[in-house]
Amino acid sequence: MDATATTPFSTLIRVASHEKHAEVNTSTFMSDLLGRRFGVEAYARYTEQLWFVYRALEDSAPTVEDDPVAGPFIRPELMRIGALERDLTHLRGAGWRDGLEPLPATAAYAARITECARTWPGGYVAHHYTRYLGDLSGGQVVRDIAEKTWGFERKGDGVRFYVFDEIANPAAFKRAYRELLDAVPVDDLEKQRIIEECNRAFEFNGAVFNELEGEFPLSA
Repeated sequence: MDATATTPFSTLIRVASHEKHAEVNTSTFMSDLLGRRFGVEAYARYTEQLWFVYRALEDSAPTVEDDPVAGPFIRPELMRIGALERDLTHLRGAGWRDGLEPLPATAAYAARITECARTWPGGYVAHHYTRYLGDLSGGQVVRDIAEKTWGFERKGDGVRFYVFDEIANPAAFKRAYRELLDAVPVDDLEKQRIIEECNRAFEFNGAVFNELEGEFPLSA
């Protein structure tokens, strides 16, 4: 029997994207950020790029909310734009939007999310999964280090992006999310395409980190 026929889709995604996921998490920029080798400016710059990515995800949500594949994943308690804007106001001041432009890699990432929402709901699910489940998991490590390194109030402005006030039990929420993945109404070929798009999403993240690293080179 084909193992893919009995293995939950959420497990297939996790296993198939593990290498790309690990590669991104150990990128030079993220390693330096988590290693507390950057000042708060690098964290603020990273947060700006996140705003463009989540604006693409959440501006596209109405496009897919009635779709049988992507619609079940649109959950208001996950939405991050409001929290990101509070963080950016704290980090940059009220005029944080003035002159703000995405890095080229960020613009390409956001454009791909928008394209998937418009033409391929399964692809949108791939990007939704890689972002939001990451926020609920590894994102909490970033929050903890940011609080300790740059003196943000615990779960306060500056790190609100990582705080999911409306999710009382993150572990239970993640289990329910994985159950949605397991039940996604697509065939095996489409599941493979979604897995490939997950890997592509991690590549987009890696490209953003590479460009950020170029802005914040560390002295040898």
